[in-house]
Amino acid sequence: MSGRLPGWGARLYVAAQQVLPQHALSRLMYGLARIRLRPLKNLLIRTFLRLYRIDMAEASQPDPGAYPHFNAFFTRALRPDTRPQDVDPRAVLCPVDGAISQLGRIDEDRVIQAKGRDYRLEELLGGGSGRAHAFTGGAFATLYLAPRDYHRIHMPLAGDLTWMRHIPGRLFSVNETTATLVPRLFARNERVVCGFDTEAGAMAMVLVGAIFVGGIETVWAGQITPARAGRQAPGCGSVRLERGAEMGRFNLGSTVILLFEPGGVRWDEKLAPGQRVRFGQRLGITEPAMRR
Repeated sequence: MSGRLPGWGARLYVAAQQVLPQHALSRLMYGLARIRLRPLKNLLIRTFLRLYRIDMAEASQPDPGAYPHFNAFFTRALRPDTRPQDVDPRAVLCPVDGAISQLGRIDEDRVIQAKGRDYRLEELLGGGSGRAHAFTGGAFATLYLAPRDYHRIHMPLAGDLTWMRHIPGRLFSVNETTATLVPRLFARNERVVCGFDTEAGAMAMVLVGAIFVGGIETVWAGQITPARAGRQAPGCGSVRLERGAEMGRFNLGSTVILLFEPGGVRWDEKLAPGQRVRFGQRLGITEPAMRR
């Protein structure tokens, strides 16, 4: 994750987000990222490449000028050989490129956000559904995607979609500074929560929105945020996704939170907050007693 801003600078940074029109700015970014005017979209892409030093050799389409707009470039596919998947069938795959914000066990119904801050599972999952009970005392991992990262999201394990929910909310930044200073950040921001039945039992993937994140989508429902006028909330239908398959994407970056029921998975002891991770590497293994 990015480093925290010092003292007063950090508090000013967060205070500014409190008063900014978060959703209006994010919708503006949504439109800007889809402009097809060649000079403008090429300028946006070249500027981004220069600022974040993106390695286009990893992309399935390495020519930046070939993308029809900035968002197509931002959500670009990678060459399969650049992200080999752990071959152990018990491995829980990292679903994204990013950094570990926090991971560990859920203390009853509390999830760690940052040092000295946590939030309730029921808040994260939207409240009132009773779905938090399945994950009480289970395992969680919070993975932060920086702007330079690959922004497609993949399945840690094979699973059948059992439920999904779009939860409106704020759009604070989700970097380390904001996670440290904003109480219950991930339970306040807009998010899309997807529940799956896997060999490790119940698994939830929480896709958290953030300022300038102009959209969250899944492969089965398409665009979910920003919500389009007159469009009803998508249903689940019959959806099964294999381990490593794409399940969604951020149209500009944010955070993924993984939840597993008690006894479902065991995290790799070498992993720690702040560590960089990549899609396909092992985060942990499924517990033998829970395998189906």
